Amino acid sequence: MQSLFQQQTHDLPFEKIAAIDLGSNSFHMVIAQINHGQLRITNEYGEKVQLAAGLKKGVLNEEAEQRGLDCLARFAQIIEDMPLGSVRIVGTNALRVASNRYNFIGKAMDIISHPVEIIAGREEARLIYVGVSNTMDHGDQKRLVIDIGGGSTELIIGRQHKPILTDSLHMGCVSFRQRFFANGNINKSNFQRAVTAARLELLGIQDDYLGEDWDVAIGSSGTIKAAYNIIKENTWSKKGITPKALKMIQKSLLEAGHCDNINLIGLKPERKSTFAAGIAILTAVFECFDIKQMDFSNGALREGVLYDIVGRYAGSDIRESTIQYILNQYHIDKQQSKLVTHTALSALAQVKDDWNLKSVSVEDLLRWSALVHEVGIGISHSKYHKHGAYILSESDLPGFSQQEQQALAMLVLRHRRKFSQSFVYRFTKSDQLELDKLAILLRLAIVMHHDRKKGDMPIFNLQAEGKTLKIEFLPDWLKSRPLTEATLQQEADYLAVEGYQLTFS
Repeated sequence: MQSLFQQQTHDLPFEKIAAIDLGSNSFHMVIAQINHGQLRITNEYGEKVQLAAGLKKGVLNEEAEQRGLDCLARFAQIIEDMPLGSVRIVGTNALRVASNRYNFIGKAMDIISHPVEIIAGREEARLIYVGVSNTMDHGDQKRLVIDIGGGSTELIIGRQHKPILTDSLHMGCVSFRQRFFANGNINKSNFQRAVTAARLELLGIQDDYLGEDWDVAIGSSGTIKAAYNIIKENTWSKKGITPKALKMIQKSLLEAGHCDNINLIGLKPERKSTFAAGIAILTAVFECFDIKQMDFSNGALREGVLYDIVGRYAGSDIRESTIQYILNQYHIDKQQSKLVTHTALSALAQVKDDWNLKSVSVEDLLRWSALVHEVGIGISHSKYHKHGAYILSESDLPGFSQQEQQALAMLVLRHRRKFSQSFVYRFTKSDQLELDKLAILLRLAIVMHHDRKKGDMPIFNLQAEGKTLKIEFLPDWLKSRPLTEATLQQEADYLAVEGYQLTFS
């Protein structure tokens, strides 16, 4: 009998997939092949870019930006022949907090022919758990998973493949190095201050996590991998990372006195500068959650992204579950949303080529926005498009990148009234133009179902050329629907303000 994963990979349209993690400390890329229903990593690449070290008052400096772009140029050579959808590039904390991240993304997409996504902290945590749960089997045991990155620390509790709690805290080995070990010195005073600061960050979630009564603790990625390897190489523990072994690492760090003097078997030279900061955070985690033993998982964010790619093409896309949750949670009129969705996708199919709507996400974004465009009605019918946009913009939407989430919110915001409405959130020029066109298609679909008649599916021909659109309905269809005709004329007036010409007959 085939496993669930083998069933999922059977219909995957790619033989090779890739995940790129634009971390705050390092950039990593993994390439995997699907063989006989098994995901097998064939190549791994990594470079210490230290984006977070280039953040000054929330602005990414030119040197750090260039280090990142140079690294991506090298990665691009490996994946240049891979089709859209087979590669996911995700940015984490440093790019989340950088106010000029859009400049970096724009330049990156000139180098690499795949979308660059920024993921929220809890989405990063979810993907880390996906990576861990698919590479380690703990049966029905409840796991506590910890991942200490360059700019953030992710914590997850889950069972089997399902996360129960997910959190992302704004502390990492690079940001803590800058706060507590900037000159490289390591002493009891600054180490303890770093531990205390980490404990304060953990305080807000401590009771919730202790209340879940987890069975095993698992660590992943840089700092924890380094600690695990040091303990193993020095035979300080036979049970992975333990409080006693952690104390031995701390003792070695304090004896070194400076990051340059650290001489621990199993520690890579490039990790010396951030290691004390990472160990301080790990110490706080052990103290807060009273951890007696921590194992290490080779699977983490990158592996989670790989498995997520498989899921998106095999009927287990977490984003679909999120949309269904919104439909149920906000009591959206599903009959109406399905009618609008059907008509919007019909319109897209007719103008997709003429409007060059060829990115891998256009159909999904239009479909999702059509399904949930009335999400704000539960708050108030007055300005419900604005309420809906706020809900979608500010909620945790598992599976969605920040760009996808904000694009969805933008489409819902612009589905009625003035076409020029927008968020502060910025998109690249090409993405913004694509969203403009999708918003028009969504608006037209909603207008055609303005009377909310069940089962009334308009048959129409839509033509688009530049900023000119022409809709032709069956003879007498509009004549028998004066409200729809009037609403279409109003829509033509709204679009005319933005230079679009809409005619209909």
